[in-house]
Amino acid sequence: MDIFKKLTCGAKFKRKKYITEKSIDIINNRSSNITVKQVDKELKESDKISLIKSLEKIYILRKQNKIYVYGTDIPEPISKFDDIISSSHQTLFLNLIKLGYKDLTPVQMQSLPLMIGRREILVCAPTGSGKTAAFLVPIIIHLKHHKPKGFRALIISPTRELCRQTYLFCKALTMGTKIRTHLLPKMNNPKCVKYKDQNTSFDILLTTPNRLNFLLNNTPPLINLLNIEWLIIDESDKLFEIGFRDQLTNIYQACNTSITRRAMFSATYSNQLDIWCKENLYNYVTVCIGSRNTPTDTVQQELYFAGNEAGKITGLKQLIQKGWGPPVIIFVQSKERAQQLYTRICDEKINVDVIHSDRPQIERDRIVLEFRVGKIWTLICTDLLCRGLDFKDVNLVINFDFPTTSISYIHRIGRTGRAGRTGKAITFFTHEDIPYLKPIYEIIKRSGNASDILLPEYMMSLTAPPKNLKKLLKKRAIIRPRVGSDKIYSNKDGKAKRRKSIADNNVIAGNVIKVTKASAHKGKDRTKDKIKFSKFV
Repeated sequence: MDIFKKLTCGAKFKRKKYITEKSIDIINNRSSNITVKQVDKELKESDKISLIKSLEKIYILRKQNKIYVYGTDIPEPISKFDDIISSSHQTLFLNLIKLGYKDLTPVQMQSLPLMIGRREILVCAPTGSGKTAAFLVPIIIHLKHHKPKGFRALIISPTRELCRQTYLFCKALTMGTKIRTHLLPKMNNPKCVKYKDQNTSFDILLTTPNRLNFLLNNTPPLINLLNIEWLIIDESDKLFEIGFRDQLTNIYQACNTSITRRAMFSATYSNQLDIWCKENLYNYVTVCIGSRNTPTDTVQQELYFAGNEAGKITGLKQLIQKGWGPPVIIFVQSKERAQQLYTRICDEKINVDVIHSDRPQIERDRIVLEFRVGKIWTLICTDLLCRGLDFKDVNLVINFDFPTTSISYIHRIGRTGRAGRTGKAITFFTHEDIPYLKPIYEIIKRSGNASDILLPEYMMSLTAPPKNLKKLLKKRAIIRPRVGSDKIYSNKDGKAKRRKSIADNNVIAGNVIKVTKASAHKGKDRTKDKIKFSKFV
């Protein structure tokens, strides 16, 4: 028995009564004897045409800006801030104008409407593409004004310097909105007792994972995260590495409520992050700007073969003599080598300073500030500064020590060529670095801004390093001599002793480089590649 027929028994449906104004226009433009079926057919065709045109417009906009999205129910990208900022948020709009924001960047075009719609997202965009504004603007729109109910937005960053940079930018955006922003200070016992009473005084909390976990691990916890509406993980691929992962899990569980939405932002993409998002995020959308794990095309990249450590010092002094336009950032692999390099070039009249984790936080903040305002022209640092920090108008990045991973290389050279500006990145490499050169070479080729002169043909014949060497390099960097020396020394017991002159996974014999896998094959040396240097040394 058909229930619908029984319920509608005796009812009459006059189809002509429900013809829309669009249907009437079609009838008026045609002959008077047109039928209702023809009107419906015309309506369906016109709707299809309008839908196709709108989809085509969205496709063209995304293709022009290299926006790639993966997910369901994805809103169309916007082209200006007016599309999302209503009259009730004019203060925010004026703050954006004061900070020089006029046109949207590609990552902002797609991320803003997604976060306004309270969607969980994973965003991968090049360095200097405007990711910070892409998550701060929607947060401020959602929070509207201050409420004395505790923290409602939490932003996690891997380093203190990046936290402070985001904090200052957030303060500038929230000026006049009554939204209160707080940067978590370094915790000690007297401050923790006072801090518990400040939980309801702020709306947005910015911190590193370690400091926040210190408060959460107290009994009872000294901070309440149950009112968090947005959890933002900046430089998320770094925070999912060993050491940060357990801390991040603790934070995630502390603010895992029905009102919490999560957003992950990073310049590089990792499979571990993607797997975690599939397991923990609900109906999330992945947004990629350009190719994954590729630097911005505004950076001119060059590779220089220096031969050995002494050759790198010679090459660096030659660049200084030619004259470089400050500001300049020089990256090394460890804080010891940073101090050694500073000692070697501090008399070169280039107004240089060094920053690393052994220096007090007050000095680090002072150095970063002086570098921003131009009092320091050249800054020597470790990978501490290669994550997220925005230094405007950095003209040159020098990788004095070869980066240990391709991800590290992308973040290092991302300190220049930001926000559409042009920049230059020079990477020195020695005999010990040859086995790890192929991934960097491929990144430069993918970026599309490297000339054949700067990338010789012999690099095409290189092979990628074996997996065991990659794992070894992630755990510890290549053992190198002192800066400017050809020998590796250890000052243990006050005596200088000669150690191995190369890493234990590399063997140099004359003009031939041999990449061995002795550790993986029970002491048997197996030659992977042989590359003759006579043509280019």
